Amino acid sequence: MNPSDDKILAPYTSLFVRPEDVASEHIKSVVGLSMEAADVQIQVMMVTDAFNMLKVRYKKGSSIPEHSHDDHSTAGYLVSGRLRHFIGGTEFVAEPGMSWQHPRGVPHRHDTLEDSVTIEIKSPAYRTW
Repeated sequence: MNPSDDKILAPYTSLFVRPEDVASEHIKSVVGLSMEAADVQIQVMMVTDAFNMLKVRYKKGSSIPEHSHDDHSTAGYLVSGRLRHFIGGTEFVAEPGMSWQHPRGVPHRHDTLEDSVTIEIKSPAYRTW
């Protein structure tokens, strides 16, 4: 399945991006599922023709509902905090320095155990919020 044109992000023309130059966006949904009770902020740090890179801040107690993506895969890296992940029927607690992936079509969700910061890479460069 190909992502719809309105969900594909346009590549950045800049070769370098400073975090203070990227707006932070509070998101209220993921793939159409409500996240009204969650406090999640994202910054789209880089977009290329092959992927996007997001910096995501999760407040303690925020939960991301179970969902899957048939149009892209995601790799994540935990910079700080702790997250309880459920990916394809497997549960684990991510601590700083750990990585994970959400392959295409695999159901996943997570609970935020502590204020957390992640770096996520989505391929292709796809907007899920």
